[in-house]
Amino acid sequence: MAFQGKKLINNPNDVVTEFIEGLVETYPGLQYLDGFPEVKVVIRADVSDATYDKVSVISGGGSGHEPAHAGFVGEGMLTASICGDVFTSPPVDSILAGIRAVTGPMGCLLIIMNYTGDRLNFGLAAEQARSEGYKIETVIVGDDCALPPPRGIAGRRGLAGTILVNKVAGAAAAAGLSLADVASEAKRASETVGTMGVALSVCTLPGQVTSDRLGPGKMELGLGIHGEPGAAVADLQPVDVVVSHALKQILSPETNYVPITRGSRVVLMINGLGATPVMELMISAGKTVPKLQLEFGLAVERVYTGSFMTSLDMAGFSVSIMKADQTLLQRLDAPTKAPQWPVGSAGNRPPAKIPVPLPPSRMTKSEESLSRPLQLSEQGRILEVAIEAAANVVMDMRDSLNDWDSKVGDGDCGSTMYRGATAILDDMKKYYPLNDAAETVNEIGSSVRRAMGGTSGVLYNIFCKAAYARLKANSDSTVTAKQWAEALEAAISAVSKYGGASAGYRTLLDALIPALAVLKERLTAGGDSSTAFVLSSEAALAGAESTKDMQAQAGRSSYVSAGILATVPDPGAMAAAAWYRAAALAVKDKYQTS
Repeated sequence: MAFQGKKLINNPNDVVTEFIEGLVETYPGLQYLDGFPEVKVVIRADVSDATYDKVSVISGGGSGHEPAHAGFVGEGMLTASICGDVFTSPPVDSILAGIRAVTGPMGCLLIIMNYTGDRLNFGLAAEQARSEGYKIETVIVGDDCALPPPRGIAGRRGLAGTILVNKVAGAAAAAGLSLADVASEAKRASETVGTMGVALSVCTLPGQVTSDRLGPGKMELGLGIHGEPGAAVADLQPVDVVVSHALKQILSPETNYVPITRGSRVVLMINGLGATPVMELMISAGKTVPKLQLEFGLAVERVYTGSFMTSLDMAGFSVSIMKADQTLLQRLDAPTKAPQWPVGSAGNRPPAKIPVPLPPSRMTKSEESLSRPLQLSEQGRILEVAIEAAANVVMDMRDSLNDWDSKVGDGDCGSTMYRGATAILDDMKKYYPLNDAAETVNEIGSSVRRAMGGTSGVLYNIFCKAAYARLKANSDSTVTAKQWAEALEAAISAVSKYGGASAGYRTLLDALIPALAVLKERLTAGGDSSTAFVLSSEAALAGAESTKDMQAQAGRSSYVSAGILATVPDPGAMAAAAWYRAAALAVKDKYQTS
């Protein structure tokens, strides 16, 4: 069902002029011609027709594709941008006004996207300007590779590849080249770029209803940037599949859209169409580069990822590939003050990844000290069964923890704890030095930090580091029950210090603080230490259950109403009580059977 699109606008008829006003207020290097609403032209603030001694480069077209083209006005790129109404070619008088405002004796290059209205209006403006004595050249960009090679006069549509052509031309003009040479470089660039777009939704024009043409679970291949239908509608696929389809279409030897063959150097542009998150664009870029390298044998010299030429609020992206040589790369790398050209994309590409640096303590320890001992001591065997029991019970609780957390948090407590427990079990088999209790606790912290992430991962890493420091202070290799209690106390203090929580805050500390109190009391009274740990684990479980009656004062639960909190215990406290109790029972059982 169609519905009115939501827009942060005033009068739909004023969106372009109000956009220009905001753009110029934001970037002091830009101005606009005082001819609203008929003339909508953005120009460089440092250029005037009388004094400008370089070739002017002008592009433009219908609005709704921002930041194109006005966001690319600046030294080293466009000298002016001519803005039409939304998805409407700018009128001839507006184009002429832009030419007159910025064109000096070196002349002006008009870069025109291949749409009938743009070709006609820019072409007529070029002829009129020539009749007024201006030196004018034109380059038409048609980089669309979605549709079969045209047989009529329409030709391939101009898409995001135009932005790369604008940059090449602007850099050539800034270098002082003649009008003929600037036009020649722009034309060559336009002939070596191909683009394929994929849309997940159609766009909504200001003041109009949102179309439901593209249903749920569907995507459109080759959708135009004005919302016109594409080449085909297909079921939504993983981005790997979508990228592969786009690359095959652009680089097809049958259609020969671009003169790119195995061994060519290329630049890649991943362009968001307006409503695609940066995360998804970066995922697309990350999947496209290796495909170009491995499947097509191309050397990817530059990658530009972002929203360059959009279609209002359309979800989707386009892939542009341009054949590169050293001159073109120099033009793309040349400095520009155009506010929307990506910073940080110039230069040769270093390796994408480097090794993770090890902490000094890991670097100075021998390989033997960070590996599982061939023979476990009595303490090592007890530590092993305690760790296994604690990790396994956490893994078994994943669904329960997630269910509780879905009511009072973000629903992933169980999954986060599961990742940590899995990593601990895997790492213990490989390199936990189980005969050294302090170092084993330290390694548990490292496993947790690597695998868990989020607040829980940090808190448990702090917990382990503090316990490790306390255990390491002991000179004896065998850790007593009293020393374990001291380590637990140091860990609780550290979590409270850095996490900001204490007893009654509805956190994991509400399980561990009661456990510590009972443990210290029982150990002081004397008797069997394993029994003291089991009794303290009962206090941990009771403390965790009591969190139902607490008002959260830390974490995401602090935003949840008391009525909802009263229905479930704190999942972090329940997880802590569970692993503590499982470890205590496993240790007692080990003592009884040994």
